[in-house]
Amino acid sequence: MTANLDLWPIGNCQVSALVDSAGSFVWGCVPRVDGDPLFSALLGNTQEKGIWSIELDGGTAVSQSYRRNTPILVTRHSDAAGNAIEVIDFCPRFRRRGRYYRPVAYARIVRPLSGSPRIRVKLEPTRGWDGGAVETTSGSNHIRFRLDSTTLRLTTTAAVGMIQEERWFRVERPLYFFLGPDEGFEDDVGSTVEWMLGETAREWQEWVRGLATPLEWQDVVIRSAITLKLCQHEETGAIVAALTTSVPEHPIPVGSDTGRNWDYRYCWIRDAYYTVQALNRLGALDVLEGYLGYLRNIVDSAHGGHIQPLYGVLGEAMLEERTAPALPGYRGMGPVRVGNQAYEQIQHDAYGQIVLCNVQAFFDQRLFRMAGIEDFEALEKVAERAFALHDKPDAGLWELRTRQNVHTYSAAMCWAACDRMANAADALGLTEKRQYWSERAAQIRERIEAAAWREDEKLMSATFEGSVLDASLLQLLDLRFLSPDDPRFRGTLTAVEAGLRRGSHMLRYAEEDDFGMPETAFNVCTFWFIEALQLTGRSEEARALFEEMLSRRTGAGLLSEDIDPITNELWGNYPQTYSLVGMINCAGLLSRPWTSAR
Repeated sequence: MTANLDLWPIGNCQVSALVDSAGSFVWGCVPRVDGDPLFSALLGNTQEKGIWSIELDGGTAVSQSYRRNTPILVTRHSDAAGNAIEVIDFCPRFRRRGRYYRPVAYARIVRPLSGSPRIRVKLEPTRGWDGGAVETTSGSNHIRFRLDSTTLRLTTTAAVGMIQEERWFRVERPLYFFLGPDEGFEDDVGSTVEWMLGETAREWQEWVRGLATPLEWQDVVIRSAITLKLCQHEETGAIVAALTTSVPEHPIPVGSDTGRNWDYRYCWIRDAYYTVQALNRLGALDVLEGYLGYLRNIVDSAHGGHIQPLYGVLGEAMLEERTAPALPGYRGMGPVRVGNQAYEQIQHDAYGQIVLCNVQAFFDQRLFRMAGIEDFEALEKVAERAFALHDKPDAGLWELRTRQNVHTYSAAMCWAACDRMANAADALGLTEKRQYWSERAAQIRERIEAAAWREDEKLMSATFEGSVLDASLLQLLDLRFLSPDDPRFRGTLTAVEAGLRRGSHMLRYAEEDDFGMPETAFNVCTFWFIEALQLTGRSEEARALFEEMLSRRTGAGLLSEDIDPITNELWGNYPQTYSLVGMINCAGLLSRPWTSAR
C-alpha cells in the first residue's frame, strides 16, 4: 500500500477520489463522499480490487502535479526507453444552464508524449462494503458496472475488450475515459471530455482568483483552500471532516483493534466551524453561505434544541457505527468502520460553533442572504442551550467515549455563543437583547474563570475539576476569551508547551484515554501552538516551526490528522480539514503584508 499517505485528491463537491503515487484510483465513494466505496484498494490488502490503474509497460518513473489552481491531477509515466504518457484525472464541475454540473463521474485522459508507449488499464470497482463481484455488461464503446447503490457506465475511446481483459496495448492518440451515470453520450466522447476539462479548469481558477490570499505561502493556502472546498457536499452545504474512513491514528498490530480508526466522512459541527472560519478569512463566501443553509436545516430539525456533534451530509441524525470485515484496513490495520457512534455523544461546544458560524451573516453585506430577526430568534434557542449547559459535563472536543467532565473549551464555546449573540442583537438594533446576552456571557465568563483557573500553578485547566493540560486551551485566544498579554494565558501557554510538546509537534493531551496512551501528535494542535507563539511575540520560533510543518506535507501539499513525532510519518484520515485550516490560518497570521511587496 501507499506509504505515508502520499495521495492526491480529485473531486467536484459531489464525489471524490484519492489517486496514489502510481497514478491509481485507490479510494472513492458513490454517490457521495459517505456512500459505498467504488474504489477501496486503500483499505484492502491487494491491488486486485477497488482500483482503477493505468500502467505504462516497463515504466520506471512517475511524477505528479496539479494543474495550476485546480484539483485537476496530471500524472506523467516514463520508461528507460524514452516512452512516456500523461494521465489527466478530474471530476467535472462547472456552471451550465444556471446551475452547477457536478455528476457522479470521473474523467481520465491518456495522452502519448513520446516514443511508442504501451499501457494496461485495470478497472476493478468494489461492490459495496462486502467486496462482492461486480456484474458487468458491455457494448461497442462502453462497460456497465452494476453496483449495490447504482449502475455506472464507462464510456471510452479505447478498445473495450482490451480493458475487460486487462491487456497491454499501444497508445497512438489521446484516449478518453468517462466513468459516470448509466447514460449514453450524445456527442463525441473525446471532444466532450476535453470541453469538460476546459470548463472545470476555468471554474476552479475563477474560484481561486477570488481568494484573498496572504503574500507568503500562497501555494500552501491555495491548495489547502481547494481541498477544503472538495470536502463540502455542495448540494446541501455540509462539510465533511475528511474524505476517508479508518486510516488509523497510529500503527496498529495487524489483527488487533485499538479503536483508533474512525469514519470521518460526515459533517462535524466543530470541524465545519473551523473550515468556514478559515475560508472566510480568504473571502470564500460561497462555502459559508452553503453551510449556513445546512445549519438552518439542522437547527430546524433539532429535538428540544439538542444539537449532535455530527450529522450526515444530508442532515441524517443516525450514523450507526459498524465494521466492514471484508476490508482488512489500511496496511491491514483494521477494522474498517462505517458510521460513527459519536453522533450519540453530548458535546456542548457545538452550540457555540453554530452561533459563531452564523453571526457573520448579521454583518456581512456581501452575502446574498443576510441574517434577520427570524434568524436571530432561531439562534436564541441554540444560545439558550449553550447557557443552560455551559457548566455541565460532556465528552469534550476529543470525544472521549467512556468519561465526561466539564471541559473548559466547551464552556468557552458556550460563552462565545452568548457573547456573539449580543453582537448580533446590536447589529439588529435590539438593545434589550444585547444587554440580555451580554449579561449571560458575563455569567459564563465568571464561572469559567473561577472553576478553570489554578492560582497555585498559574494555568487554566482543561476541565473544571482537577488540573488537566489540553491543547484546546490554546483556543482561548482565537475565541477572544483571553488576550495574548493576559498573564493567565501566558502561564497556560508555558504549561501546555512543557507538558504536550514533543519536539516539533503538539499532542492533544498526554493522559490515557479510552484506548490507552496517545502515540501520535495532532497536527492542528501544532498549528494552534504556532499561532500562540506568534501572538505572544515569539515570531521567529513560530515561523521556523511553520516551515517545518510544511515540510511534512504529502506530494499533493496536504496533511492528514496525525503525525508520528519521532518518524514524522502521517497517520489518520486524509486529507483532514483541521490540518488544512491550520496551514491557512498560520500562513495568514505569519505572512508579510502585501504592502511590503510594492
